This record gives sequence, C-alpha cells and structure tokens, in this order.
Amino acid sequence: MPQPRTNPACPSRGYGESSHVRLAGTQRLEGWELKSLILEGDWAFVTKNSVDFRGPAPAPGSKGQYASVAIHAGLVCLNGPSGMDLDMQIELFDQAMDELATDGDLVNQVLEVTMEDDTLHVRRYRLPTTD
Repeated sequence: MPQPRTNPACPSRGYGESSHVRLAGTQRLEGWELKSLILEGDWAFVTKNSVDFRGPAPAPGSKGQYASVAIHAGLVCLNGPSGMDLDMQIELFDQAMDELATDGDLVNQVLEVTMEDDTLHVRRYRLPTTD
C-alpha cells in the first residue's frame, strides 16, 4: 500500500495516521483489493459502502468483505439516504469520532452511524459474532 498521507480532519481527534483512499492512491481498487490492504496494514476502515463490507443490515457478517475475516482492527459504517452528500458524511463521521472518544477499541467490532428519518442511530456490535 502506498504510504498514507495524514487526513487533516483526524489528528485533532487522536488519529494522526488516518488517510482517505484518494490520499493513499487506492481509490480505484475494488472492495476485495482494499480489504487485503486494510487487513495487512491493521487499519480500522470507514466506509459509506456498508453492504459491501459488513453485508446486509439485517444479517451483518452473512456476506460482504468482512464475512470471512477472523480478526480486524474495526469497521465504521456511515449510513444515510441514497445520494448522501459530503456534509452528511462529515456529520456522521463526527458522530463516529464522538463514540470512539468514549471507547476507541474497535477490534472485531463494527460501529454503525445511521441517519434515518432525521434521527441519528449509533450501533456497535461484534463481527465476527463469535471469536
């Protein structure tokens, strides 16, 4: 993986080595290609493409890139309406950062921040469901 560059939004929250796929030069990779880089780098991953990584909302881990992963540094899913704009993504990301401020350990966990019907929902669960 190319050497990541610092994401200016994260150092103030204690995540100075964070990066965006564009900053790391990996924006054209498919999910399965990203997965191997993320796991090799022991990175927590933030995505708005939740279904591709955690599987369907009613059955997380039944499918998706993380379905067969035994151990990972964490997955953060930002869920909003179809066509979610950048402002909403930033709002959901800020909420995720607030949640991580109270407990930053995401090993084998998914943190989902969802905006639905103007209501914010934060959910954290284990994935895989059994270790």
